[in-house]
Amino acid sequence: MRVSLVVNGKPRSLDLDPRTTLLDALRENLRLTGTKKGCDMGQCGACTVLVNGVRINACLSLAAMHDGDDIRTIEGVALGPDELHPLQAAFLERDAFQCGYCTPGQICSALAMIEEAKQGQPSNAAADLAAAPTLTDAEIRERMSGNICRCSAYPNILAAIRDVAGPK
Repeated sequence: MRVSLVVNGKPRSLDLDPRTTLLDALRENLRLTGTKKGCDMGQCGACTVLVNGVRINACLSLAAMHDGDDIRTIEGVALGPDELHPLQAAFLERDAFQCGYCTPGQICSALAMIEEAKQGQPSNAAADLAAAPTLTDAEIRERMSGNICRCSAYPNILAAIRDVAGPK
């Protein structure tokens, strides 16, 4: 079937088997290999991408479900060819990775998490669901809990996110 996507700002049209996941369409058909295949069951977050600004696990979503959607992968996060996004720069500055396998998913998830908080969306860690969220360390940990780092770089990941999200 024909699936049309806007990937990192560029219209793309693909002929896919209807069973093709968004992850496989990105990696195998578009050769955007920054998005990683980790567990392939939606438990690790390595495949996190932004669809219309919302973070999803690309391994759990069929590409056909996103016909016409705006997809942003790690390859589309930088501000320009020679200018990293502030979150990417913070990950480098804070050494917020070891093997780096989870890093694309961590960054995409953190971008969406910061925006969710700005929009006032509460999390399970929120004491008051009606109050504007405050990105405390506990709040960031809760909101990032869908992204696993097997190297345990969590303190540095938290510090990098904190650098961009602002003080407690």
